[in-house]
Amino acid sequence: MRLLGLDYGSVTVGVAVSDPLGMTAQALETITRDKENHLRSTLRRLEELAAAYAVEGIVLGFPLNMDDTIGDRAQKTLAFKSQLEKRLQVPVFLCDERLTTVEADEALEEMGVPRSERKKYIDKIAAAIILQGYLNERIK
Repeated sequence: MRLLGLDYGSVTVGVAVSDPLGMTAQALETITRDKENHLRSTLRRLEELAAAYAVEGIVLGFPLNMDDTIGDRAQKTLAFKSQLEKRLQVPVFLCDERLTTVEADEALEEMGVPRSERKKYIDKIAAAIILQGYLNERIK
């Protein structure tokens, strides 16, 4: 089962895709938008990617607070989940994304990517971390 992984932010969405067997995640791209609530082009691009890769589901990072409560960002993510399900007609699975951006930043640092260049990559790397975590849990 091929899946997309998403790291949904206020003006960006990091995107990753699994291999056809659903075992590994690869960073794909970062979708940007001008304003937080302007999602039409973001949803259109995700629809294109879902069709191009024949995905059967989406793994969406769910930003719970460190104390497991649902804050403002998580509420917005739930609303985005509803829009995705309606538009793409595939199941959307929530996956805890706490500290994935930190992990992505550390990975980029280890690869020698200068701090000034990391913003270009961090969201799609975070999406790959979210997706790989989900895939690893499914395999267990």
